[in-house]
Amino acid sequence: MSISERLETYFREHRERHLQELYEFLRIPSISSLSVHTPDIISAAKWLAQQLTSVGLENARVIPTQGHPIVYGEWLGAAGKPTILIYGHYDVQPVDPLELWETPPFEPAIRDGKLYARGASDDKGQVFMHIKAIEAMLKCTGELPVNVKFCLEGEEEIGSPHIGAFIEAHQDLLAADVLLISDTPLWEAGQPAICYGLKGLCGLQVDVRGPSEDLHSGLYGGMIHNPLHALAHLLSTLFEPDGRIAIAGFYDQVKPITEAEKAEFGCIPYDETAVRDELGVPCLFGEQGYTVLERNWARPTLDINGMWGGFQGEGTKTVIPAEAHAKITCRLVNDQDPEEILMLVERHLHQHTPAGIALSTTGMNSAAKPYVSSIDHPAIQAAARSYQSTYGVRPIYTRMGASIPAAEIFFRLLHLPIVLLGFGLPDENCHAPNEHFHLQNFETGLQTICCYYKEISTIRSL
Repeated sequence: MSISERLETYFREHRERHLQELYEFLRIPSISSLSVHTPDIISAAKWLAQQLTSVGLENARVIPTQGHPIVYGEWLGAAGKPTILIYGHYDVQPVDPLELWETPPFEPAIRDGKLYARGASDDKGQVFMHIKAIEAMLKCTGELPVNVKFCLEGEEEIGSPHIGAFIEAHQDLLAADVLLISDTPLWEAGQPAICYGLKGLCGLQVDVRGPSEDLHSGLYGGMIHNPLHALAHLLSTLFEPDGRIAIAGFYDQVKPITEAEKAEFGCIPYDETAVRDELGVPCLFGEQGYTVLERNWARPTLDINGMWGGFQGEGTKTVIPAEAHAKITCRLVNDQDPEEILMLVERHLHQHTPAGIALSTTGMNSAAKPYVSSIDHPAIQAAARSYQSTYGVRPIYTRMGASIPAAEIFFRLLHLPIVLLGFGLPDENCHAPNEHFHLQNFETGLQTICCYYKEISTIRSL
């Protein structure tokens, strides 16, 4: 029996145990953004360290940071072979709105071949797959074809504010030849995709204030500027009617995509009508002169994520509110710098603040820089061969409109090529109610990970 056949048999025979263990992991409500769940973050970290130890890794431990801890473990028994650093995260998003979940978010449930739970796809399920792939290879062969290290964090969903300091302080511990991340989706069911570009991220809160307290609109209407009116006007100045961002200098550092990338994007089967219908909108919208994929993957965006102020209860309350607020985020592309973009946004807001209104801004806790790699790197081509071996089709090459803040930091500080070997699907409701993970991709993904470890072991120079 070949090694591949032995691994397939092992995964089949231990499938139920693996699922039960994954359920344990998913039941821990490790929501990083809510301080009430800090004990759960610690529990999840300890659970992971115990798992790493149980499958045969050494030096598995929970390492404190200024925020939530890092989980580390290693197996370094493959002398002369490459070292793979596996990065992932064990924290999850909040579950609101809770009433939209069909089953409780931290009580895993299987329906129609899908595992439902918060974190099932992003990113607990995908992290767990690497642990079980290593378990299977060690059980079936007694060794791994490569050296592996794990660096699992508990703050990815809040922008990874402390991962940079951790990497900088532990460069020797984390030294490797390749960084491997499973936190991205396939293109669609049966069609793997290798993501080679991630957007950066920055954001701020905007606070505008008028009178010192809410006022009677009959007694003071027409006398002062209403902060809600002022905020609505102010935010409208951020955009041109055609979707272009109207902030001076915003696009100055944007690196255009190559003609080869344009051609690759054009070959990707993207059904705009199906996407429009799925989203329930009359049409798609965005910066003119670019395709939908180009706008989402390779052009920067600015979004107003929330606006609030004044009376929001049932009925009517005729007040002029004292203040109004909004949250803004920008998704950035190479070579935009988050700090520079924030400065440009803040300058624009101050320049366009209406008379009679005081404005202040507060930046988000952390920012992320964009990252783009070359698809020709041997480590990425090894991923392509692994996908083709298990899924039976050539993977397509994509970028993402989303961010993994740690990716660029690992690249900048450790000079590692980054391989995004993901197994989720775009419609698995990550960050939304009823998040789920297709078990078919869980099963095929285990084989793909094992295949990748074997493929990368044959490369002499990375």
